[in-house]
Amino acid sequence: MSRRPAGVAAALPETTIFEQMSALALRHGAINLGQGFPDSAGPERVRAAAARFVIEGPHHYPRMRGVEPLREALARFCAASRGLSYDPATEIVVTSGATEALAASILALVAPGDEVLLLAPAYDAYAPLVRRAGGRPVEIVLRPPRWEIRPELLAAAVTPATRAIILNDPVNPTGRMLEPAERMAIADLARARDLCVIADEVWEEVHDPARPHHSIAALPGMRARTVRIGSAGKIFQVTGWKVGWLMADAARAAAIAALHQYLTFTTPPALQLAVAEGLDCERDWLEGMRRDLVAGRQRLADGLARAGWSVLPSEATWFLCVDLAASGLALDDRAAAIALVRDHGVAAIPVSAFYEAPDAPRTILRFCHAKSPETIDAALARLGPARAALAQKSVQMPLTSQSP
Repeated sequence: MSRRPAGVAAALPETTIFEQMSALALRHGAINLGQGFPDSAGPERVRAAAARFVIEGPHHYPRMRGVEPLREALARFCAASRGLSYDPATEIVVTSGATEALAASILALVAPGDEVLLLAPAYDAYAPLVRRAGGRPVEIVLRPPRWEIRPELLAAAVTPATRAIILNDPVNPTGRMLEPAERMAIADLARARDLCVIADEVWEEVHDPARPHHSIAALPGMRARTVRIGSAGKIFQVTGWKVGWLMADAARAAAIAALHQYLTFTTPPALQLAVAEGLDCERDWLEGMRRDLVAGRQRLADGLARAGWSVLPSEATWFLCVDLAASGLALDDRAAAIALVRDHGVAAIPVSAFYEAPDAPRTILRFCHAKSPETIDAALARLGPARAALAQKSVQMPLTSQSP
């Protein structure tokens, strides 16, 4: 019988599906439409500012809560874009990426035995972080094609032990934006049951230009019970910079900052200062970015539809999904994703990886459309023949899950 090495925790999470599929993409020379990163490098002015600050400094530890210019720029940006006012000195904390903001928030606000509601499909960091805090994740299973959040689903999941709900809006992996009634249903539950809402709003600027994002924190009574989490990597398409932040009332922000100081403590000051300049100066770039993403999403969706893939609605993020069953394929999403990357040279993400429930949907694949027209067209040239080949394979192969 094998034994775990001394000093290793008994229950460690597996490597993420994103890392697994990206590794397979590298191994097979595939076009990577799996892990979410764009082809572009973000606004030149922001990158130039980062280079300037790397040379000029500062070069030493910044303040634990983030450099003052970034916290002030975040306050201005949030007021202009979301209509919400936050004190940069006491209500904003800069973190090393949004996932660190999530970790610090969950570790600070979730106590052993607390239940935390997750709306699945959910970003795969949520449940492990809740467990690491000693809490119990309670999954609310949402289903395609519209993934609606209904009040009765929320009511059925809440118990006297429920303390928080993690809300992702706009939503990864589905690419949708919550309807006002869905957001209100969550707010009603939070107010009625005295719940904290950890609002993962990293995609707040990545949406159709005709449909702006509205934060749940702006609803009556919600600012004081909401932790808003954001990401420069998503806003400016610089995912490797790992500059994130959170906004909350002063008491919660202080509690979360106390955890943050023992995680990463701080974030490179040159990158923080460059993001501050971008938030103040790059509104035109953001408008162009949104137009380009809409065009890329439409290009990929149209090409997939022409090839016989059934494309689900998407209004935001870098992602759109296809339904394998509706595309005439009797394969589960993991088997299809593995076949696509190994045999057809395109990496995708199986959406079942965003669930823990055994009855979760297992026929949905996620593709990243934040790519150049050339990358999208090259992928479509492979995805057309791939659907036909997978249709033939699904005749010979039962619906079953495989491991990458």
